[in-house]
Amino acid sequence: MSALFLFLSGLLAVALCLEPLTERLRLPFPTVLVLVGFIGSEAVVRLGWDTGLRADNFNDLVVYVFLPVLIFATALGLDPHLLRRNLVPVLLLAIPLLLLSTGTIALLVYLGIGHPTGFPWPAALITGALLSATDPAAVAHLLRHLGGPERVVILLEGEGLFNDAAAVVLFEVFLSTALHTGPTRSLTYLLREFLAGLCGGLAVGLGVAAVALLVLRWRRGPRYEALVVSLIAAYAAYLTSEAVVHVSGVMAVLATGLVLGAALRRPTRGGDARAGSPEPAQWAFNANLADDLLFILMGATVTVSMFEERWLAMLIAIGGILAARTGVYLLMPLAAHLPPRAAIPRAYQTALYWGGCRGAVTLALALALPVDLDYWWTIQSIAFGVVVFNLFLQVPTTAPLLRHLRLTDAHCDAPGGQR
Repeated sequence: MSALFLFLSGLLAVALCLEPLTERLRLPFPTVLVLVGFIGSEAVVRLGWDTGLRADNFNDLVVYVFLPVLIFATALGLDPHLLRRNLVPVLLLAIPLLLLSTGTIALLVYLGIGHPTGFPWPAALITGALLSATDPAAVAHLLRHLGGPERVVILLEGEGLFNDAAAVVLFEVFLSTALHTGPTRSLTYLLREFLAGLCGGLAVGLGVAAVALLVLRWRRGPRYEALVVSLIAAYAAYLTSEAVVHVSGVMAVLATGLVLGAALRRPTRGGDARAGSPEPAQWAFNANLADDLLFILMGATVTVSMFEERWLAMLIAIGGILAARTGVYLLMPLAAHLPPRAAIPRAYQTALYWGGCRGAVTLALALALPVDLDYWWTIQSIAFGVVVFNLFLQVPTTAPLLRHLRLTDAHCDAPGGQR
């Protein structure tokens, strides 16, 4: 493990040194992280050194460290007022579109690969679930920099937050089914497990958030105390849900983060240092660090043989996510007929369609796949191929698309180093 720590630390240091260059070249920073991870691992291996990377030692690191940080930081920083005003379209994107995407991607990948023995239905469903988790960070960053509509940003970020939590629950349900050696589980059982995971995690998260708020009101200390309490609350919610109650830890972290984020934004009578704080800088740093390490891990674990042997499966999956994403045009018009009856313009829908990139959570789930599964390497290869497509094609073409849709201030230029 010490070799892995040194290896990742060295690659991260190199990537940070290159960040000013990425800003000049206007490249998304995750693209550089992947390239640094790939080139660095190839160089270390050729020198005969041990990177410490093992396919079976990612699970605990990803599941118990990276995922809670990523979800909690996003939930803590989301504006609750904007979220409430756009909750209906956000939930339409996060739940119905997630289920539609999972089914569409799974069906197309299963039929496209056409190998029921080597790549059965459980493999296709796991693939569909992990590829349905969206990561709008780079696109949201672009929209803000280019002066895009705040509503599109909140729709993308809100979808990403709720979608990620639901996608992780689906992934866990399908993964447990794939590892199950008993009788085949019914669709009713899978649906019950999915709903139990979501609702149970929500209940645990709200309970932990209530306790955390009581502690914060009792202490009324400076900001660093709020950070400590939020850190304890995030991991208490996650570990209680996963290890004790056996429901969705990610959903619990999401609920805890949303409640604490709303409370930390609310001014208090004493005017303490926590008032109005949307997101502690330390949590933003933690989330960026976890995000960066995931992309470096991807670069370090990706191999040329993945693209040589699984290129067709990657192309099928990319086609699947693009086809499934057209559900945006089917679901968003419904928002005009549901309270508060706020129509979403066609240009906004197109931005939402192309802005549904895959990133950190997809990588986290792919890296957490147990090697006991015969098809884990195929699923991981597909996930890496899709993320490469997003980083090298989808994100770079987003700014021209936004300008074409006239969703930006004309005088702005696309930024580099998008994180």
